[in-house]
Amino acid sequence: MTTTLEVPQLPWHGARPLELSLPDEWQVDVCNMAGYDRPAMTDDQIRAAIATPIGTPPIRELVRGKKEVVILFDDLARPTRAAKIVPFVLEEMALAGIPDDRIRFMAAIGGHGPMNRVDLVKKLGEAVVSRFPVYNHNIYENCTYVGTTSRGTEVSVNAEVMHCDFKIAINVTCPHHRVGFSGGAKMIVPGVASIGTIIANHSLETRALGFGADGGATSDNPTYSDMEEAATLAKLDVAIECIVNQWGDTVALFAGALKPTHEASVREARSHYVTPRAEDKDIAVANTYAKADEWPSALQVAGSVKDSGGDFVLIANAPDGLVVHYLALAWGTTIGGRLWRMGGGRRAIPEHLDRFIVYSEYPVAADMLFFDDSPRLALMTRWDDVVEALQEAHGDGAAVAVYPSTDIAYFG
Repeated sequence: MTTTLEVPQLPWHGARPLELSLPDEWQVDVCNMAGYDRPAMTDDQIRAAIATPIGTPPIRELVRGKKEVVILFDDLARPTRAAKIVPFVLEEMALAGIPDDRIRFMAAIGGHGPMNRVDLVKKLGEAVVSRFPVYNHNIYENCTYVGTTSRGTEVSVNAEVMHCDFKIAINVTCPHHRVGFSGGAKMIVPGVASIGTIIANHSLETRALGFGADGGATSDNPTYSDMEEAATLAKLDVAIECIVNQWGDTVALFAGALKPTHEASVREARSHYVTPRAEDKDIAVANTYAKADEWPSALQVAGSVKDSGGDFVLIANAPDGLVVHYLALAWGTTIGGRLWRMGGGRRAIPEHLDRFIVYSEYPVAADMLFFDDSPRLALMTRWDDVVEALQEAHGDGAAVAVYPSTDIAYFG
C-alpha cells in the first residue's frame, strides 16, 4: 500500500500537482510553509494596494508631468505573476495622462540569460508585450555611471532605465541566501546593473546567512545595504513587492517608497514563509517550484537528514533546466562565470549524505556539473525508481520529511 502526496510543479508550464507515492509504512512529516494555502488576492485588492502606497503619494500624482516611464520586472526565475499586477500600474499611468508611447518595460535579469517572446508573455501577458516595447537588460553593454556607494561600489545602471525620469519595479519578496529576502533594491543591483557593479556588490563581506536565514533590509547586511544605496543613486521611485503562496499566487502586495515598502514586505514574509525544519530523518525530499530553475537552493534542508547518514532527494522538475547565469554557473568543464570562480567552482555534496538524488523528468546532464563528481550523486527520471532505491536502503521503517516549497521556505 502507498500514500500519495501532491506537491506543486511547472510554474510556467501549466502549473499542476506532482503526485508522490510513498510506502504507507514510512513515517512522513510534511513541512509546509505557514502560508502555503493562503488565497490569492482579488483584482480589487491588488488595485487598492497599488492605489494606496506606503510612504509616498499615489503613483498617479508622482508620475504626473514626467516625460518617460520605465517599469522593471523580474524574470521566470522568480514566481512573480506580473501580468496580474501590471494592469493596475497602467491604470495609474492613464489617470496621470501618461500616453503609451512614453512607457516601456525592462527585464531586470541581472546576470541571467535574456527572455524571449514566449517568456515575456508568460511574465507580462500577451496584451502588454504587443502594446509596449519590452527590453532585456545587458550587464555587459550600455550602462551609465550614477555614483559610488559608501562601501565603494561604483554603480553603473542600464542607460535606457536612467534615461527615464520615473522608475517602477515589480518583484517578489521571498527568502534569499545572500540578503535574507529578495525584492526591493535587488531590482537595481543586480537587476539592471553592469557586471562591474554586480561583482563589486557581491564581493562585499556578508555574514553567512544560508538559504532562508534571517536578514534582508537590515543594517548589518552590507550586501543589501549597498544595493539600497545603489537604488537610491539610480532614483527608483516606486517599489511593488508581492508575497506568494505555494502556487505562486499573489497573496499580499506592498507598494510605495523603496525602504518602507521592502521593510513592510519583509515583515509579512517572515511569518508567511516560515517553515518547520525536520531533524534526524532517514530521508528528506525537497521539492522546488517557485524557483525551480534555481533548484540547487533546495540543499538548504539537507540538514534534516540525520548526521549518521541518509538520503536526500531534490525534485528539480524544471523543463527549462537551470537558469542561464553568466556569472554564477559553469561555462564548460573547467571554466565558469566570475561568481562561480569566486565561490570555488563546483559545489561539494554535504558529507553526511549517503546519497544525493536529483529527480527530474527533464534531465540536463550539464546541470549536474553544478556539483562535484561523486558516486553519491544520482540523477533519476522516474519517481518509482527513486522510491525503489530508497526502500532498498531503508526498508519499511523510514522516517521521512517532505518539503513542498523548499525554494521559498524560511526558517527564522
